[in-house]
Amino acid sequence: MESSIPDDVSPEVASRWHQMFPVLTESEIARIGRFGTVRRYARGDRLFGAGEPGPGMFVVLKGVVAMSQRDGLGHVVPIGSHGAGEFSGEVASLSGGQTLVDAYAKEDVETLLVPPSQLRALIIAEADLGERIVRALILRRVALIQSGASGPVLMGRRESPELLRLQNFLTRNASPHQVVDATQDRDAAALLEQYGAALADALVVSPDGSVLLNPSEDALARTLGMLDSAEHNELFDVAVVGAGPAGLATAVYAASEGLHVVVLDCRAFGGQAGASARIENYLGFPTGISGQALAGRAFVQAQKFGAEILIPAQAAALDCSKAGLDGELSLKLTDERRLRSRTVVIASGARYRRPAVPRLSEFEGRGVSYWASALEAKMCAGAEVVVVGGGNSAGQAAVFLAQHASKVFILIRGGSLAASMSRYLIDRIDATPNIEQRPHTELTQLHGDLEGLTAVTWRNKQTGIEEKRPIRHVFLFVGADPETRWLEGCGVKLDKHGFVLTGPATAGLAAGRAPAPLESTVPGVFAVGDVRAGSVKRVGGAIGEGAAAVALIHEYLAAVPPAAQERTQ
Repeated sequence: MESSIPDDVSPEVASRWHQMFPVLTESEIARIGRFGTVRRYARGDRLFGAGEPGPGMFVVLKGVVAMSQRDGLGHVVPIGSHGAGEFSGEVASLSGGQTLVDAYAKEDVETLLVPPSQLRALIIAEADLGERIVRALILRRVALIQSGASGPVLMGRRESPELLRLQNFLTRNASPHQVVDATQDRDAAALLEQYGAALADALVVSPDGSVLLNPSEDALARTLGMLDSAEHNELFDVAVVGAGPAGLATAVYAASEGLHVVVLDCRAFGGQAGASARIENYLGFPTGISGQALAGRAFVQAQKFGAEILIPAQAAALDCSKAGLDGELSLKLTDERRLRSRTVVIASGARYRRPAVPRLSEFEGRGVSYWASALEAKMCAGAEVVVVGGGNSAGQAAVFLAQHASKVFILIRGGSLAASMSRYLIDRIDATPNIEQRPHTELTQLHGDLEGLTAVTWRNKQTGIEEKRPIRHVFLFVGADPETRWLEGCGVKLDKHGFVLTGPATAGLAAGRAPAPLESTVPGVFAVGDVRAGSVKRVGGAIGEGAAAVALIHEYLAAVPPAAQERTQ
């Protein structure tokens, strides 16, 4: 957009304006030229529209391109323009995802169109210029998210479980969206009534005008173009199941080294780490970084190197019947599609453990949460909340929520946090006056009605004394179980807790072969991160395993006979 800073932008955006919208020099445009084709548009012509698959990045050579935001309700807001030397696009331009704004020729224009595949090639080939472009694309996506004025419109009551579920899904996937409280907006309330929505429902209006009532995450993703519906018949070098730190690290290293990579995750990138409000002991970030920010950078990095990412997409089964150096592996997805790959990396992590508390499922999403994001923090502002658990995730959540809640109770099964939590977090909790620790205490009852959770009861296991408090928000961090049910029947051996056995731990189980350190009992199937038996269950460790697995994959693929490589092309 224009290089001069508009008066109505936030101070944060203003401070980064020239990074968000750099003006390219003639020599830089010449360097980009070999990656694109010249396109000309007459005044009033549309270059692309919100809700449509993105064509890539347009570099303006002559004239002016006007940009505007449009939602499914027909609201159009001009947001600026690109002149000669400026370029369009945001993060979705790397993958050809749906655009979030409209672009029209304000006058006769001449542009250079760089399609997604060539944009990725440009970023790799022209490192210094690529760095500036990627930074601009990321900052623009962040600005669109913060503006809350693009993407689909979500309508419903602020406390609606369905609305919160969809908000969480889009937020975790860094997808811009708008939220309209139907109790404060007459038009939204009328639209909800028109579609027969109940008080607890959520209505979504996408930029192309599609209207969805309480859509599944999969349905919403397909409508917004986040997930393609195409059949993938090609043979991948690496299929990664799980887009947490381990899976994303595998994708980044594998794709950057020229391997053909596909990554899938059933919910969002980042895994459980993505829900961490702040990770303070990750190497290289002395002031800490949120789990979502760390995962978001890796997500963009993987796309930059050409990894194909399918979210949400869930693995239903792994077919290892043709496993081996001269064969292939087949992943069946829950939507019945199949992905073929020479190797598979199991990075599916763990699913949140659900304690045996009566009525728990009744209040999930209606007062009971398994993560603490800004959305949940806003909902419990000024109220008392309960955090159940004694690990780092519980500690991070308690510290974060204490900035918003009037009081945070931490229910600890043991006598203290010392055995299960990092020292820096314990010190932070001890120094926070509105956090109260309750050792030897367990959650025993949840109370509520159709509106949601209204109170909780906990019991001190030593004294037997029970206490009931009018608390509407409970956050559970009581551990996790490995997500390995999709591996049943494929020959991958698990330990007694369900974690994947690899390397030396498979002794005597791998049919006469000695698997590599991160390789399972099935040739070409590797496991990294929390899902692997013996892993350290830390973000840094997961990333290290992802990188190490790629080296082992190269060794495995190097041993594939030439004849087998030709057959599987």
